[in-house]
Amino acid sequence: MAGRLIVVSNRIPTDDNVSGGLMVALHDALGYSGGIWIGAHSETSENTDDIVDLGGTAYRKLAFRLTDEELQNYYLGYANSVLWPLCHRRGDLVEMNSDYQAAYRRVNARVARILSQVIQPDDIVWVHDYHFLPLGAEMRRLGVTNRVGFFLHVPFPSLGDLSVLSQPQEFAADLASYNLIGLQTRADVARCLEMYRADPRAEFMNDGSIKFLDRITSVRSFPIGIDTKGFALEAQQNEQPFGKQAPETFLIGVDRLDYSKGLPNRFKGFAAYLQRRPDGSQPCLVQIAPPTREKVRAYQDITRELEEIAGHVNGSFAELDWTPLRYIHRSVPRARLARLYRKARACLVTSLADGMNLVAKEYVAAQDPEDPGVLILSRFAGAAEDMTQAVLINPYDIEDIARAIDVALAMPLAERKARNAALLQVVEATDVSVWSQNFLRVLKACPADFDFAPFFPEDTPAPARDIAKLDVA
Repeated sequence: MAGRLIVVSNRIPTDDNVSGGLMVALHDALGYSGGIWIGAHSETSENTDDIVDLGGTAYRKLAFRLTDEELQNYYLGYANSVLWPLCHRRGDLVEMNSDYQAAYRRVNARVARILSQVIQPDDIVWVHDYHFLPLGAEMRRLGVTNRVGFFLHVPFPSLGDLSVLSQPQEFAADLASYNLIGLQTRADVARCLEMYRADPRAEFMNDGSIKFLDRITSVRSFPIGIDTKGFALEAQQNEQPFGKQAPETFLIGVDRLDYSKGLPNRFKGFAAYLQRRPDGSQPCLVQIAPPTREKVRAYQDITRELEEIAGHVNGSFAELDWTPLRYIHRSVPRARLARLYRKARACLVTSLADGMNLVAKEYVAAQDPEDPGVLILSRFAGAAEDMTQAVLINPYDIEDIARAIDVALAMPLAERKARNAALLQVVEATDVSVWSQNFLRVLKACPADFDFAPFFPEDTPAPARDIAKLDVA
C-alpha cells in the first residue's frame, strides 16, 4: 500500500484559498496522495500541546502553536536573526544568543514528537526550509526510519560563513539525517558538497551520495518554479492595474522588504539612469515592497534607508506631472501584480543573494510574446544560473544597474522577443508542478532504513519510546 505524503513547513494554509506557487504545489501534491500538512499556527499559545486540526481539505492540516517566547527566540531569533543572514552572506548581521539556539532545538524536537505520533510505516516526509534544519535528526532520535527529504529554499551558506555558528559541526550532521537534501541551484549543491568534503566524518560514494558516519544522504538541485500557465492567464486580464494614473513607461520591482534584495542600490541605480535618460522621457520605477519581520532590527534599518532614498530621488527629479519613483510599502493582490508585470517595460531584480527569486519567473510568464518587456536580473539570484538571456547585472555596481536600465528601455523589439522566448522555455521547464514531482520521485527512490545511533554522543539518553500521545484529533 502506498504511503502518504507528510509536509512540514513554517507556513500552512489556514483555509481552502491556497495562493502562491509553493503553497499551490504542496496543496496539489498532498491532495493527490491524501497526506498531512504540519506547520506553525498564526496565533501563539502557552499550551504547547495544543495541536489544531484545521481540516477542510482532502488532506489533514495540523498546526502547532508557538509560545510568545518561542516566537521571539525560535522564529525571530535563531531562524531569522541567525540562519537567514547566514544563508544570505550577511554574517555581520548574525545575532548570536544562547536562548535563540535553545528555543530552535526545542521547537524542532516538539515538531518531531508530533510527527512520530501521526506517521505510518510507508509515509514519506518532506521538510521545508531553514526553520527545520534539525528536524530530521530529532525524528531519528525518536526512531523514525521513514524516508525524509529536506528542501532549502534559500541559498546554501558557504563553508567560511558556517564558522559564524557556535557549533558549526551540527549543521552538517543535522542535514545528513535526511535521505535527500534538495537545493535550488547547482552552485548550492557545490557549496554543500564542499562542506562535506571538509568534514572528516563524511565519505563520498561512487554514485555521488555521501556516507556520513553510518548514514547515506544524497544532495541534488531542484530549481523551484511557478504555476506558469495560471500566472500567464492572470496577466492577460484586461483590467487596467493603475486605474487613471498609469505612467507611460515604467519599470517594476516586487520584493519583500529585505536587505538581501538590494533595494537601496536599485533605487540609486535608477537615479543614476535618470541623470542620463533621453531628453523629454519620464520613466517611472514602481517598487512594491511589503513589510516583513518588522520586529527584527535589521529590517527596521532597511525600511528607514529606503524611505530616505525614495524621498531624495523624487525630490531631485520629480515634476508637477511626474513622480519618478512610486514606492509602495504594502502588499498588492497577486492578480493585479500579474497585470502590472505584463505592462512593465522592464523588471528589476537586484538581489545580493537569493535562493531562486520567483519574481523573475513571474515577470517572464506574464509577458505578451509579441511585445515583451526585459528582465534585468542579478547574477547573484539563483534564477540567473539558467535564465542567462536576461540582462545580467552586478547588483553592487550602481553604474551597472543604470546601464542595464538604459539597455532594456532601448532594446529593439526583435531582441526583446528572442530573449523572452528563451527565458520562457526555462520558466516552463521548471514549472512548480515539475519541481515537486521531481523531488518526490527522487526521495521515493532513496533507501529507507539505516542505523542512526552514531549521530549522538555516548552520553545522549536513549530516545523515549513511550511519548505521551498528543491530541491531534
